[in-house]
Amino acid sequence: MDLQLQGKRAFISGSTKGIGFAIAKTLAEEGAEVIINGRSEDSVDEALKKLKEAAPKSKISGIACDFSSPEEIKSLINNLSDIDILVNNVGVFEPKPFEEIPDNDWQRFYDINVMSGVRLSRAFLPSMKRRDWGRIIFISSESGINIPEEMVHYGMTKTAQLAISRGISETTKGTNVTVNSVLPGPTFSEGVKDFADVDEDNREEVEKEFFNTERPASLLQRFIDPQEIANMVAYVASPLSSATNGAALKADGGVVKTAF
Repeated sequence: MDLQLQGKRAFISGSTKGIGFAIAKTLAEEGAEVIINGRSEDSVDEALKKLKEAAPKSKISGIACDFSSPEEIKSLINNLSDIDILVNNVGVFEPKPFEEIPDNDWQRFYDINVMSGVRLSRAFLPSMKRRDWGRIIFISSESGINIPEEMVHYGMTKTAQLAISRGISETTKGTNVTVNSVLPGPTFSEGVKDFADVDEDNREEVEKEFFNTERPASLLQRFIDPQEIANMVAYVASPLSSATNGAALKADGGVVKTAF
């Protein structure tokens, strides 16, 4: 299927690894101009090399930015021109008992996971409205609905993303700009590999234990591949998704036990 992304310009925050990298690769393969992002120049350069090997005919560039720094975010925004597709993917997570989460962790998670998307959306939404076309996509999580007891601070940020995404979408009435969220389930990314202490050698054993004990509601009963999330995001980013706005789209493997 032609997703009609030729000539569209996309920025994906936190896209040197995992879900963000898969999204960048997929959009590039579909013909979009892609700008990736990581915290350091080294991580950006390494990801660019891999992406250009995977999609040699694509136009791909990168910008380093630490989203815990408002100053670096401001500089990034100033160095980007108009964006057609904004994917707010950057995020951090870590397991920690609620009683042991200090104030500065709550603030750090909020600044990176929530305010990054607020600042980027606020910067690029006006030009999307002027051009009467644009896509803003928040990569939330099933943890925004099923708040994990081992990561309450992370779950809080993912719920906040859902509220912000829906609220922004209300400002796009009557336009060809859409704002949506995608909610991945447990995905086989670098962060989850560390969290679950899993690699290719022990994946089958760890995966079985994880879904038996941590996510028994999963219908998929396996880790989701980042590419499976990227496929959903690429569609939402395309002109073909024009009737989808203000939505929270689950790609969670059935972890969330609701019909909507």
